[in-house]
Amino acid sequence: MDTQTLIERLDETLEPGAYADVDASENGLQIGAGEGTVERAAFAVDAAVQTIDAAADWDADLLVVHHGLSWGGIDRVTGRTYDRVAGLIEAGIDLYVSHLPLDGHQELGNAAGIADLLGLQDRSAFGELGPVTVGQRGTLPEPLGISELAVRLEGALDHGGDGIQVLDVGRDRIEAVAIVTGSGADWYDEALEADVDAFITGEGKGKLYHMARESGIPVFLGGHYATETFGIEALADVVAELGPETRIIEAPTGL
Repeated sequence: MDTQTLIERLDETLEPGAYADVDASENGLQIGAGEGTVERAAFAVDAAVQTIDAAADWDADLLVVHHGLSWGGIDRVTGRTYDRVAGLIEAGIDLYVSHLPLDGHQELGNAAGIADLLGLQDRSAFGELGPVTVGQRGTLPEPLGISELAVRLEGALDHGGDGIQVLDVGRDRIEAVAIVTGSGADWYDEALEADVDAFITGEGKGKLYHMARESGIPVFLGGHYATETFGIEALADVVAELGPETRIIEAPTGL
């Protein structure tokens, strides 16, 4: 498939321009000329030496990631940045990045993937960030206890065997759930305002413990990496339908 055509299709699907004013990530084509064709497209959560090397070993033409290399610009191409950029250029791999657009997409996004996993109904956008959203809210098909929801999440998330954490503040019945993947602690108060019974995110901040204890809404911490595998997997399916061969490169961090 023509590289530029594929990039345009990804841009049309993810609308990175809508997030440009609120996302530090430089979304879209981040490294590469965008020329030639894409026969093989690799997908990973992080653009790291581990995933770049794996994409090169597979002879990928394009690597699509959630966490890229440029967060408001690259000042120096040295150290780790040099190793990553050099790995891409030497292997002839273009790097396409989708950070917040892939969190907020209501069908393909990370939060949407967890909502699919739980079978949430009556879904709506959640997690306001300026003019956009980065999460999703919905209702479980039947109420669950805290331990039941924890078991369901722990069995499905790629947490590297380290399990998940639960801030259990004693609520016995969970129906409505709000989700912001990755580092979503700052949306806890919005979850309270949305009248949910639980908040699911990736990693917490110290303040979250007392916020949960004082507010009575339990928090499920599935891991930053583990809660953000869903978007790239969904994108891989979209690209596969367009023709290129696709592969998911797994590199769980346990964090």
